[in-house]
Amino acid sequence: MFDRIITFLKELPSGEAGRQKSLGADDPRVAVAALMYHVMDADGVRHDAEWERMKELLAEAYDLSGEALDRLVAAGGAADDAAVDLYSFTSVLKRHLDETARIEFVGLMWEIVFADGELHELEDHTIWRIAELIGVDRRERVLQRQKAQAQAPGATGKSMED
Repeated sequence: MFDRIITFLKELPSGEAGRQKSLGADDPRVAVAALMYHVMDADGVRHDAEWERMKELLAEAYDLSGEALDRLVAAGGAADDAAVDLYSFTSVLKRHLDETARIEFVGLMWEIVFADGELHELEDHTIWRIAELIGVDRRERVLQRQKAQAQAPGATGKSMED
């Protein structure tokens, strides 16, 4: 599954020109990072495992390290902090991703949630909201959760939809 996630992220527009210019609100990479932040912080606790997983995925997907990775992570965090809703991010992804890629993005968010081995009700709810906004139905969202949970030994917590 990790390879599918990396492939998905690499397919988002970036290119060399994208690395040279500043990271703007319409940059799909910033939208991805901001939604990752939002999911990671949904339960009010940022676990090191979630934080490291998010940075690992962004670094590998966009071939970033050091200052460039820090800029993307900071841009995602700042965008999430400044946002009044999720629509500004989900609309960017909906414009840039086909249905399969949107489903895989939901799987990516579950990977971050389960990085700490736990599922909190607020994390589940946040992914539900994001999935709805990007057009991923309940069945696909639950299947992606089950896949991620199966790969996270020791995962606890149940979704309200089980």
